[in-house]
Amino acid sequence: MIKYILIDHTADIGIDVFGGSLQELFTNAAFALFDIITDLSKVEGTVEYKINISGIDKEQLLVNWLSELLYLHDVKNLLFKDFCITDIKDNQLNASIRGEVFREDKHVIKTEIKAVTHHCLSIVQEDHQWKARVIFDI
Repeated sequence: MIKYILIDHTADIGIDVFGGSLQELFTNAAFALFDIITDLSKVEGTVEYKINISGIDKEQLLVNWLSELLYLHDVKNLLFKDFCITDIKDNQLNASIRGEVFREDKHVIKTEIKAVTHHCLSIVQEDHQWKARVIFDI
């Protein structure tokens, strides 16, 4: 199964993300975020962070999850490639993420993402598969 696809969206970047479980959906969304930002083949898992996120529902939880990852990228100059969600419920997520600090001599930023938006945000379960649509402000 593919993890995500890019979708056309005026002046922004949109993705449709897929997963066999809610956990896999959120993992693939995080992967898509950083796959858009950088070449993940050049990112190593030398730094680990534990993350605990909450939201009022699954959609808000997804936005908060991706926004926290983007915050760590922006503020701490980190790139992530491994996402291990240890527990997820409708309004709570616990995860361990691995990556490394951005280095100009090693990494390239392909696309700068400013924010995760609520525009066209959706999470649905169809035929034992989860699908989410997320739009990133660039």
